[in-house]
Amino acid sequence: MDEVDCTSQPIMHIKRKIRLYSVLFGLAVMFVVMAMNKKGRLLPTSPYRFSSLVSPGPYAFNLSSVKDYAHIKLVVKSITSKVEFRSSRQLPELKALVNSEPHMFSAIPRKFLPGVKNPCWYEEYTGNITSDPYRTNLYARYSSRFQTVFEHLRNTFREHLFHRDGKPYRMRCLPYFYIIGQPKCGTTDLYDQLRLHPDVKFSTFKEPHWWTRRRFGINPLSEGFHDRYPVEDYLDLFDQAAYKIKGKLAANASGSPSQPNIIIGEASASTMWDNHAWVYFYDHATEGEPPFLVLDFVHALQPNARFIIMLRDPVERLYSDYLYFGIAKKSAEDFHEKVSESLQLFEGCLTAYTMRSCVYNTTINNAMPVRLQVGLYIVYLMDWMTVFNREQILVLRLEDHASNRKYTMHKVFDFLNLGPPTKEIESELTRSPASNIRRTADKNLGPMLPITKEILRDFYMPFNEKLAEVLQNDSFLWENSKLSTTHLPFTSIK
Repeated sequence: MDEVDCTSQPIMHIKRKIRLYSVLFGLAVMFVVMAMNKKGRLLPTSPYRFSSLVSPGPYAFNLSSVKDYAHIKLVVKSITSKVEFRSSRQLPELKALVNSEPHMFSAIPRKFLPGVKNPCWYEEYTGNITSDPYRTNLYARYSSRFQTVFEHLRNTFREHLFHRDGKPYRMRCLPYFYIIGQPKCGTTDLYDQLRLHPDVKFSTFKEPHWWTRRRFGINPLSEGFHDRYPVEDYLDLFDQAAYKIKGKLAANASGSPSQPNIIIGEASASTMWDNHAWVYFYDHATEGEPPFLVLDFVHALQPNARFIIMLRDPVERLYSDYLYFGIAKKSAEDFHEKVSESLQLFEGCLTAYTMRSCVYNTTINNAMPVRLQVGLYIVYLMDWMTVFNREQILVLRLEDHASNRKYTMHKVFDFLNLGPPTKEIESELTRSPASNIRRTADKNLGPMLPITKEILRDFYMPFNEKLAEVLQNDSFLWENSKLSTTHLPFTSIK
């Protein structure tokens, strides 16, 4: 065995203590900073006592060292002993939702055009038809990549207006379906494959993040608060697809019995889980939990919407997430340290609050060096299933999609009530390259440490067991996943 330099041990422990205290101090600073907007005005503070959030809990060990394996196992054991799953959550009343977002509910009607598969309606256009209809759109202002698209929309806007009784109307649409999660689980490849179908159109770009971030002015939260994107800016992203649907309607009016079958999709991988904004914009909580979730608003406006969820072994998802979003000095050892710190923060929260409260805790989630909470799939899924029927939610596994893309895409086409794919589409499904493959530099870092994987497996186990039970599918236990991180042909971006 190698000799141990005993003289270096006290120094190492001092450094680790300094690091831990630095983390706690940084949390305190972060909490104050994140409670301020760009004008310096304090926003509503978190309902949680900050001191209890950063307290290390009953297992206050040094979690930054691989040598503290036994202590980390105790922390995980403490966490899993507190895991609970409530049968249902307290649902907000429609009146409360409307009062919270009155403009959104006034802009979107409760009923959509009959005979059209996608949710669309005609809205009277009250602006000057000779001026730029997108001049105030914040997506157009801040997304330089899409200036060409918006320029095309400007040039063709007037020709797509519908006139009745001397008044101009524009067709407005919401998505028929949403790809709502999860990040690093193959959503980009799913999005790219769906675009092959002629009856599927998407928003101007893949991830508007409107429901979770942009409508609150979060862009992203780490950069502070910006202007809140109104719902009209979000609806503008579907104008290209709306023009296609309107064109189909005009063709059918000539006597064709067929109905316009074009549907619109939206693929923000934050929609399923990201409710970070609630603590800053809602005045009250229910037992420390958000009074409103994203899904409440979507259901109030679109009770018949459909949702696709792509999941992946949460252990591998977390490592992929770390590799993609880590900036510098990435390594398996650094990942282990970040996992350890995150586990301690989560366990500290559980000493004072319920498991579900900690999952939705904005302060804790933004403080954790890695996003442990994103892999707690069942917590979010059970909330979505409290307001939407099970038949409206399709849950897929990345591992299955990676091994047999053609099979999973047929399931998706059936779920969306699309016509069978043509031979050309069938061929493209198997021929097209996978989207968002892992970067070479990240591949060269190798897999996570075996002890990190074991710790994370223990942490996610009770959540996976409940997920498999709810979905009645043991493959969601990820006990026999044949495809490891290094063998997956693709991963998705957030």
